[in-house]
Amino acid sequence: MSIISNVLRGFDYIFDDLGDPRVKDWWLMKSPWPVLTVLGAYLYFCSYKGPQYMKDKKPYRLKNVLIVYNIVQIALSVYLTYTGLVYVYKTSYRFTCQDINYSNDPENLRWASIVYLYFIAKITELLDTVFFVLRKKQNQVTFLHLYHHTLMPLLSWYGTKYYAGGQAIPEGTVNSFIHVIMYGYYLVAGLGPQYQKYLWWKKHLTSMQLIQFCLVLYLNVVGLFSQNCNYPKSLNVIVVTNCLAFLYMFGRFYYNSYVKNNRGKSEVEIKES
Repeated sequence: MSIISNVLRGFDYIFDDLGDPRVKDWWLMKSPWPVLTVLGAYLYFCSYKGPQYMKDKKPYRLKNVLIVYNIVQIALSVYLTYTGLVYVYKTSYRFTCQDINYSNDPENLRWASIVYLYFIAKITELLDTVFFVLRKKQNQVTFLHLYHHTLMPLLSWYGTKYYAGGQAIPEGTVNSFIHVIMYGYYLVAGLGPQYQKYLWWKKHLTSMQLIQFCLVLYLNVVGLFSQNCNYPKSLNVIVVTNCLAFLYMFGRFYYNSYVKNNRGKSEVEIKES
């Protein structure tokens, strides 16, 4: 029994005592089990149960659902981008490292809520893959796609649970801006074949994604060597590792799609970041 008690005390210490008390009672923030359950169900459905269910069925069209979904994602990303820019302006953001203010004053609670909203956005984006499965576009459910959509909610949960503010906000702002453009692309693409002529800029979207990874990588490398900053070095290391992995995988996709294949076509359409 003492072993079990020690394990439970250790669990409480990690997820209660060490966590940011401001977000403790927010949805999905109490412990990692709810978000792990969501991600487990996501992977199970998208990798196994969903394809099995759709095997003998016609693909769902979902045109109107996708239009509404993409508009909601655009609106959410615009809001996150705007509030992130407000944060950079109001806090006199330093491009070396940005401290986290854990106080309960309304302004800092607002910034914590923006980090939390970014996490919620990563949860809603799991529907990207669900829609692929229901439309029988399983070829788009790649390792990179599943890796990205699984890792980002986990990383965002970790950042929100312990470090809701600081450097995470400008980095999320960059990502949200890319998502405004990305979901705009998919909104136009979902309107029908007659709009395909307006999608010539897909190659440039991938280029912007690569630039995004380079920028976030730079911010976190600089943060690793910054002094007198309470933003955690462990999170810098995690983000640097993730950026390097994405640079490799997206760079390989870019090369295969737009350099090696001059027509700019790929068997796999990656919808990420």
